[in-house]
Amino acid sequence: MSDKWMIPCLYLYQGKAVAGRGQQEGPCLFRDGDIKSLSRSYSDNGADGLLVYDLSVTDGEHEVAIGDIKEICQICQAPVTAAGHVDRVEDVKKLLYAGCQRVVLDLSKDSNVKMLGEVSDRFGKDKIAVYIPGVREYQSCQQDIRQYAGVLLVSEDVYGEIKGILDTPAILHMDGGTEQDAVALLQDGHIQGISGTFVSRMDTSLMDLKRVCKERGIPVNTYESAVAWSDFKLNGDGLIPVVVQDHQTDEVLMLAYMNEEAFQTTLRTGKMTYWSRSRQELWTKGLTSGHLQYMRSMALDCDNDTILAKVAQVGAACHTGSRTCFFQELVSKEYDDTNPLKVFQDVYQVIQDRKEHPKEGSYTNYLFDKGIDKILKKVGEECTEIVIAAKNPDKEEIKYEIADFLYHVMVLMAEKGVSWEDITRELARR
Repeated sequence: MSDKWMIPCLYLYQGKAVAGRGQQEGPCLFRDGDIKSLSRSYSDNGADGLLVYDLSVTDGEHEVAIGDIKEICQICQAPVTAAGHVDRVEDVKKLLYAGCQRVVLDLSKDSNVKMLGEVSDRFGKDKIAVYIPGVREYQSCQQDIRQYAGVLLVSEDVYGEIKGILDTPAILHMDGGTEQDAVALLQDGHIQGISGTFVSRMDTSLMDLKRVCKERGIPVNTYESAVAWSDFKLNGDGLIPVVVQDHQTDEVLMLAYMNEEAFQTTLRTGKMTYWSRSRQELWTKGLTSGHLQYMRSMALDCDNDTILAKVAQVGAACHTGSRTCFFQELVSKEYDDTNPLKVFQDVYQVIQDRKEHPKEGSYTNYLFDKGIDKILKKVGEECTEIVIAAKNPDKEEIKYEIADFLYHVMVLMAEKGVSWEDITRELARR
């Protein structure tokens, strides 16, 4: 059985996160903080996804909302599902291209019923979810839903009426209820997950709710260690050192120590927790400074005596305010750093700097000055050069041409505001 999902909701209304099913109900802020910080907070604190409703009315507002959703997808570590103001095939395409894992079609709209098969065939069944407002709509579309939709979004009331005939995995939208209600519903085999205002406003953390579910035998995504603490080789103080890296860049951030309580607390909460040797107490990193570390993975070395933790770091890892504790250079020797992503990022940053601070005689600035048509012409020319070089048995020529092509592509990326992070995120998503 697959893990059950817990998916908070964000309702986008005029650039704010609001609660409610629609504008007519009088949207109101339900948490302090902007859309991006809320998105990051949810994904860092145990959410298995994020459901984003676009409450826009006009096409202009809709375009702004798509921009917000794109930013949410870049920040949120959990898969994003988009709903609301989806009326055309083009809307589905734009939302998927923005980074959403799936898009919800509201089947109370006849136009969405008609295009369900088309978008499913074009983008894939797993990319399409459907919302049904009532029993009648489900009964009339049941065969199409089963054939063309990966998951069904439904309210508690409607679910109670269609439960006996349901044959598609359902995400239950809960606007009220208690933790006990949520656990009881997740025990239902028809329900794939829960969403709605209840999940978004939970007083307890999602990780705590997941622990309760785990105890009841409900499969949920929690952190479980593959190696027991008793198998770790500890130092003389009963501690194990933890080397901490940024999960995206692999930059080494700090070194800390864990005892068993710190290790188990980290697994339970998802927040990196250590044992302070100087204060002789448990220490959740960033609890007072706000510079939290959210655990992405932990690995044990071959001797079972050192942990490598990869984390999402909020702010600075070092108490001095430095991003990393390792900023005091002792000795160095020049060398070629051929780490692909670092090289791409370094070159891209130089290109961006030329765009922001033009330099006389710079070829990069010449391209920016000539504009998008010139940049596109060069990209096309370099692409052709690669094709020609590939017919030559000497690989040196094709290496040169590919490097030339990638440089011009990076100029295009800078011109259009696309970063390497955008590209790698899209590749990873695929």
